[in-house]
Amino acid sequence: MQRVLFLFLSILFATFSYAGGEKVPYPGGKCWMFRVYLKDKAGCKYNVDNPEAFLSPKALERRRRQGLAVDFTDLPVSDVYLSDLRRSGFDVVCTSKWNNTVLLRATDSTLVDKLGAMPFVSSWRHVFTSSDSLKVHNNDFEISPFLKNNSTKYQGYYGKGERQIALHHGDSLHAAGYRGAGITIAVLDGGFSNVDRIPAFANTRILGTRNFIWPGEESVYRFGAHGTEVLSTIAANDSNRFVGTAPEASFYLFCTEDGDTETPTEEDYWSAAAEYADSLGVDILSSSLGYHTFHNKADNYRYCDLDGHKSLCSNSASMLADKGMILVCSAGNEGRGSWKKITVPADAENVITVGALNKDTINTAFSSIGPTSDGRVKPDVMAIGGPATVISESGTLDESSGTSFACPLTAGLVACLWQARPELNAKDLIKLIQQSGDRADCPDNIFGYGVPDMWKAAKTR
Repeated sequence: MQRVLFLFLSILFATFSYAGGEKVPYPGGKCWMFRVYLKDKAGCKYNVDNPEAFLSPKALERRRRQGLAVDFTDLPVSDVYLSDLRRSGFDVVCTSKWNNTVLLRATDSTLVDKLGAMPFVSSWRHVFTSSDSLKVHNNDFEISPFLKNNSTKYQGYYGKGERQIALHHGDSLHAAGYRGAGITIAVLDGGFSNVDRIPAFANTRILGTRNFIWPGEESVYRFGAHGTEVLSTIAANDSNRFVGTAPEASFYLFCTEDGDTETPTEEDYWSAAAEYADSLGVDILSSSLGYHTFHNKADNYRYCDLDGHKSLCSNSASMLADKGMILVCSAGNEGRGSWKKITVPADAENVITVGALNKDTINTAFSSIGPTSDGRVKPDVMAIGGPATVISESGTLDESSGTSFACPLTAGLVACLWQARPELNAKDLIKLIQQSGDRADCPDNIFGYGVPDMWKAAKTR
């Protein structure tokens, strides 16, 4: 599989490894995790006057281009505090410099008693308890034989993907030469099974991968069909069969979703991945993940919590535009249930939350609705998601339903638009996309601003 992997990227992954946590293997048996909020960053060896020590040249150039300053939130968590926590018997799983938090793991639940005596700890909460045995993924995942028998071609360059790009006039952007080149997208999901083997991804520019859930496991390609399908809507490049919305963009693939559990730790992984993406210079994050209920019902969110800041990952997401990035996220699939509302981080400020349409451009029954608890319109825009054409983990063309697929379709279109309008900052581009929607004159909390016309947005001055 062809890959664009430059030496400097390997250096970046080593230099900025703190942004994504540490490679700490899971112990056998019982363990507990705690999210610790720190009071300050005293002892941090970095300073805002020397940002090149903790942000890549691409990240700094992105900020410079948008007139954004490096600030206190960008400074890494204090190494002094991390060392103290390790000496007390905790494993540091990951950190969030923007929230100044640490996710800790302990094999002895009584260790938590030490946190209250640490002067640099502001507060802490219990976020995870393992079962007696933790699942270990199998690295010998067998490739599907279907991968060898997929040569069917269809009429038209986009093949089965034509409707879901033409709805937004994204094909016009492509025809004008805007196919995502020069734009970097990080896809946050639960795994990207067989992406390294499926022919339609053979020319996809994957710059790097990282597994935030199982850090001892190098490959993200051996489990997780959902991420494969999500990525295909953006990155697939198989003419007359299936072409995604940004086939010339570059990608990082990050695993942040633990399919075995539903706990608040996934928000810590999500936030760590977002910050890591920032440090690498990523432009757009595509996240088809959402949270509102957990295994421990005491952790569940209430509607009043959907203010863009109550949840850890929403608070992180609300900072992204101020770092020069755009988050495109799924609204959620709760429309048929009792919750009905968007899930976090879809409630974040200055992001693009995407709801799902069927192929007749009617909102699907499952697509989550707004508004946020502080009254902001959600979703922001709509795209095909009920169902969307995708490539399965077997390499076959398939259809899958969910705002999970409306989201990456839109993320790819945002990449093409930003390539066409590089002078715009993140917040201005979000506003432009909203105003290009077919309901922009009267947005609501079912369709948001409607179906965005990306070609119209590209031409608007």
